[in-house]
Amino acid sequence: MAGEADRRAEDEARAFGERLARGLSTLAALGEVEVGCSEKEAVYAEDKLVLYRYRPRAAPAGLPPVLICYALVNRPYMVDLQEDRSLVRSLLERGLDVFLIDWGYPDGADRFLELDDYVNGYLDRCVDATRRAASRDRVNLLGVCQGGTMSLCYTALHPEKVANLVTMVTPVDFQTPENLLAKWARDLDVDRLVDTLGNVPGELLNATFLALMPFRLTSQKYVALADIVDDPRQLGNFLRMEQWIFDSPDQAGEAFRQFVGWLFRENRLLRGTLELGGRRVDLRAITCPVLNVYATQDHLVPPSASLALGGLVGTQDYSTFAFPGGHIGIYVSGKARQVPQAIADWLAARAGPGPNE
Repeated sequence: MAGEADRRAEDEARAFGERLARGLSTLAALGEVEVGCSEKEAVYAEDKLVLYRYRPRAAPAGLPPVLICYALVNRPYMVDLQEDRSLVRSLLERGLDVFLIDWGYPDGADRFLELDDYVNGYLDRCVDATRRAASRDRVNLLGVCQGGTMSLCYTALHPEKVANLVTMVTPVDFQTPENLLAKWARDLDVDRLVDTLGNVPGELLNATFLALMPFRLTSQKYVALADIVDDPRQLGNFLRMEQWIFDSPDQAGEAFRQFVGWLFRENRLLRGTLELGGRRVDLRAITCPVLNVYATQDHLVPPSASLALGGLVGTQDYSTFAFPGGHIGIYVSGKARQVPQAIADWLAARAGPGPNE
């Protein structure tokens, strides 16, 4: 019996070695992977920021433009990662006019930028640039994660410029019991961190996100890589994801200090005590239709953190869409195709009566 077990182990080791060798050849043949598959052009730029407009892929649906406000902490090409895994492309194929804010990579010159600068400054000017480019009075604002929180603030402060608001995996209640990031932020000396470093390194935040679920997001993931290492298509998917995960911009110090202090620690958005530019962010001022898209297995923004929004906004037209997956799967999993369809259908059902709506 021992001899048979030894032979079986040798066969498995040999097979693994052969697969690994084929995988190295596959990896060499792949070369550098490309991310961002849809054609676009810059229509506005300011400091590190670039606003892109995507080229149409279908007859226009006649709706206000969709402006995607992504999070500051990651790169926005996650929403256009590759042809068969692209929120942007799926929206384009449904006739929507899609714009996206690329926040760029902050450096020392951006250390003192505040949340007000991002919301009432950069985001507001991107909204205006989108309105001009599309010849529309209002936009459909689609906020993703931290960008969704910023979009909520923006819509509350500038309701006249937003036709409809879509939030995706967006935190609203930053102190729900299962919120792992909130527990980390509670013990973080954010003032010392920012005072010492200025901008917060992207590598530090990336290590923090991975540490929230260390086995699943590190060891388990790389063990599973052995099963796909000789498959060019799956290996390419894996490498695109890895590039996005480790492509983490630094964070402007003051804005990071405020986001952690005001939202994670003091929960000001939920409590109605957040002020930006001398004005209170009152979510009841959001009277346009709102679609809140959340992921049922999200470990970064648990459903309870997003669903708190329903009791805070002033609109009578509030809807939710539950995606059966996680924080990243909502963009790149096989089930992710249902998300842009749900967004497009929801927007189409709320088309305004006039050409400038």
